[in-house]
Amino acid sequence: MEKFKSSLLKNKTFPLLTAMLCAAAFAGGHMFVKYGYGLFNEIAQAEMVRNGLETGDFATPIGYCTGFLLARVMEGPLVGILDIGGSIMTGIGTGMVSLAKSVGLDILVDNFPLALLTGAVLGLIIGYVIIGVKSTMPENMAAGGTGIMMGAGNAAGRWLAPLIILSAISYSIPAGIGAIIGSYIFLKLEKPMVGGTILGAILLAMIFPK
Repeated sequence: MEKFKSSLLKNKTFPLLTAMLCAAAFAGGHMFVKYGYGLFNEIAQAEMVRNGLETGDFATPIGYCTGFLLARVMEGPLVGILDIGGSIMTGIGTGMVSLAKSVGLDILVDNFPLALLTGAVLGLIIGYVIIGVKSTMPENMAAGGTGIMMGAGNAAGRWLAPLIILSAISYSIPAGIGAIIGSYIFLKLEKPMVGGTILGAILLAMIFPK
């Protein structure tokens, strides 16, 4: 287990991790465009994309979200944290999805396998860019951006589990039950409840679709 953990912190592994994260984020954009849910982002960003789909004008989500992407990717190796919320969930899941739609590359978003592949390629690029930025830093300067990846970590996150449970119940009873069970399991494991809430809701909603 220790060898596995240490391998996750190596430079050569990092682009693979960002590829998987970005594949999921871009696929979440596909889900939102096709079905109206599944976007890994906040309501404000989702509404930007929804407005773009309705009007054909994606300037707002592209400008706002790709700006986050560039800032967070460049910032990551410097501050020791790659902000998944800003760089991947916002930049890839919202900004790059909007960019693809705006230039007529709808197939990259509308086709689920291609969405996964597109996200993975973008993730590889991001991973290697971050490694490149890190390699230019002086040896005596700490740079842990490729070793630690996390979201913004604001205090509001701890209150998301109850809200997700209510949202899951409003979607379907099985999803709500799954959310409750998942949050309880993660609570007992002393892990953030929001993760178990989401996983539980997704699992039972897949087994018992609406």
